[in-house]
Amino acid sequence: MPHVRSIWNGAISFGLVSIPIKLVNATESHSISFRQIHTEDGGRIRYRKFCEAEDKEVSGAEIGKGYEDADGSIIPITDEDLAHLPLPTAKTIEIVAFVPADRIDPMQMDAAYYLAAGGAPAAKPYTLLREALKRSNKVAIAKFALRGKERLGMLRVVGDAIAMHGLLWPDEVRAPEGVAPDTNVTVNDKELDLADALMDTLGEIDLTELHDEYREALEEVVAAKAAGEAPPETPEPARGGKVLDLMAALEKSVKAARESRGEEPEEEAEVTRIPARKTSRSTPKQTDGKKSTSTAKKTTASAKKPTASTRKSTSKSTRSSTKKTASAKKTAASGTAKKTAAKKTTPRKRSA
Repeated sequence: MPHVRSIWNGAISFGLVSIPIKLVNATESHSISFRQIHTEDGGRIRYRKFCEAEDKEVSGAEIGKGYEDADGSIIPITDEDLAHLPLPTAKTIEIVAFVPADRIDPMQMDAAYYLAAGGAPAAKPYTLLREALKRSNKVAIAKFALRGKERLGMLRVVGDAIAMHGLLWPDEVRAPEGVAPDTNVTVNDKELDLADALMDTLGEIDLTELHDEYREALEEVVAAKAAGEAPPETPEPARGGKVLDLMAALEKSVKAARESRGEEPEEEAEVTRIPARKTSRSTPKQTDGKKSTSTAKKTTASAKKPTASTRKSTSKSTRSSTKKTASAKKTAASGTAKKTAAKKTTPRKRSA
């Protein structure tokens, strides 16, 4: 990476294999920075560094490092002192283990770097380590020293390069004590069903589509002020009240998410049917609505059976209108609607 300035030069220690590398930043900040000014006249505010002993301003070249002891005395520490630290990681990224990537807690993740091969001799061992990491589906855990302290790192493959993520030491990650609610809360199945539906509706997203809207809005404000124009108006924020009904809030969230994705309104019925399907399964004997029609059909079918047996046991004279009327009354008494009974008696008259 000739166009990127390296921040550290050293080597990767892979057993007895040494790979010369250059450490470069893998991320960059696009944040807009501000200067401090005097509000009355717009003058720049600057900080000057003074020596307390001589009470005079000093330049950066005259400033060094020092450690303040418990009694308040300062112990000077030079760059040469740091260069001779009795650590094997002073100029070496020492790989100590290979572990599955899911063993690394994301809470430990810190800054990210690229490891660039340091010249042509490093190409072969660099490629060897990269391909070994690919085939093993593991990441390398390493120790290295940077900016005056020893650090923990994780090496992984990104494209054709090896990247290193700085890791916090395990004792630097706080336990989540006192963070979760300390009250007993019960979540029912219907609420979970709606939460699942909301997650499915929101779905996945290509992270490359996300951008910093705050920075873009800030750039618009700066451009307007520079042109002597009024800054763009701030849109009225949506008013959010207290969530009194969690179910209603979830249902509205699902509806809003689907509308934002341009989905057809018909698909909204799928969400409202989630609890309804459970209700219908738990009470299969209910016979309201369309189910009463199916019940009437079953009643009519059952009514046909005694009619058929009656026809077999009686003579051909059962075709008379008197017995037809009696059969119709029995069908109506079994719960069949009058209209259904009328429909059943009509084809019998035709058969006569």
